[in-house]
Amino acid sequence: MNDTVNLPYGRQSIDQSDIDAVVSVLKSDWLTQGPAVEQFEAALAEKIGAAHVVAVSNGTAALHIAAIAGGLGPGKSLWTSPNTFVASANCGLYCGAEVDFVDIDARDGNMSVAALAEKLEGAKQSGRLPDVVVPVHFGGQSCDMEGIGALKRQYGFRVIEDAAHAIGGHDRTGAKVGACSESDMAAFSFHPVKIVTTAEGGAVSTNDPALAQKLRLARSHGITRDADLIEDDLDGPWAYRQIDIGFNYRLTDIQAALGTSQLARLEKFVTRRNALARRYNSLLRDMPVRPLAIHDAVLSAYHLYVVRVDQASAGLTRREVFEALTDRGIRCQVHYIPVHLQPVYRQFGFRPGDFPAAEAYYSEALTLPLYPSMTDTDQDRVVEALADIFAGAKS
Repeated sequence: MNDTVNLPYGRQSIDQSDIDAVVSVLKSDWLTQGPAVEQFEAALAEKIGAAHVVAVSNGTAALHIAAIAGGLGPGKSLWTSPNTFVASANCGLYCGAEVDFVDIDARDGNMSVAALAEKLEGAKQSGRLPDVVVPVHFGGQSCDMEGIGALKRQYGFRVIEDAAHAIGGHDRTGAKVGACSESDMAAFSFHPVKIVTTAEGGAVSTNDPALAQKLRLARSHGITRDADLIEDDLDGPWAYRQIDIGFNYRLTDIQAALGTSQLARLEKFVTRRNALARRYNSLLRDMPVRPLAIHDAVLSAYHLYVVRVDQASAGLTRREVFEALTDRGIRCQVHYIPVHLQPVYRQFGFRPGDFPAAEAYYSEALTLPLYPSMTDTDQDRVVEALADIFAGAKS
């Protein structure tokens, strides 16, 4: 076993400017939601090219309030990818809606537009079209938003992009992820392993002012002081009214200050992640693994670097490769166990074989370490470990 420092599959990149930004807030009059949150929202809106951004406590909260703003509730339905973290589907359950899935394109891990089109046509004939579709920009690569947008207009559903992996990227048309050029809203996560971090945090972007208003209400208990939204007379400058059911999903100024500082290095982070991915592609070319395809003209944010292990050629199972890397202090990961195979979703009748492309992908998927502070030497260590593991299987 290698006794050197463990390599994580992902980690945050914090510098002195981030520390200074947080300390500045700690010395200010505001710690919870205040002016730093507004500054972060404005900075994020400018980075992604959206009219409105609503910051929240985490990425799951972002998906939840987007689902609420999108009108989900009992008798409604949400479709998403089975190749995602459970939050992409759970946000529909939180609203009392039904959840279903659309299989992926095996080449890139994203929702298949062809599968979506076929499923929509069947749903139209049975009168069960979805109310919301949540495409997931898996690993940092944008889905085919042009194709999904065309289907949105044809069938009349809302689109909420799950952009948790993809800030700083753009789709094949050059549209920035989060600009909502083909969607109603986009949800982000700022967990430490994501592209930029607020420690925990999330946000929803939209170009629709009515949706932005609903998002802000849902974020903060459904409470407002906006006289235009209040039907009765306010009894003083202190007054507020709860006009809807909402949640305490507020981001703090401490987190927002960190996020604003991080956004200043967004392009640097994405550039380094892409450089590491290109280097992996070259160094792994002759090994029994194949990376997910990145489509022409797309800029992936490369939150994850995923390979599919050719287990027959390798003479090893994916699990054996995973465990051999772990024994060498290399903390790889698997993204994701298909959501429809989780026990909660099995109770709704989902079974193995329902989404074969996602299941086949999962059986081979392995996420290798990738993060901006990863050095070429760190990466060489991963590649050399893989070469040794595969050579050992053939000896």
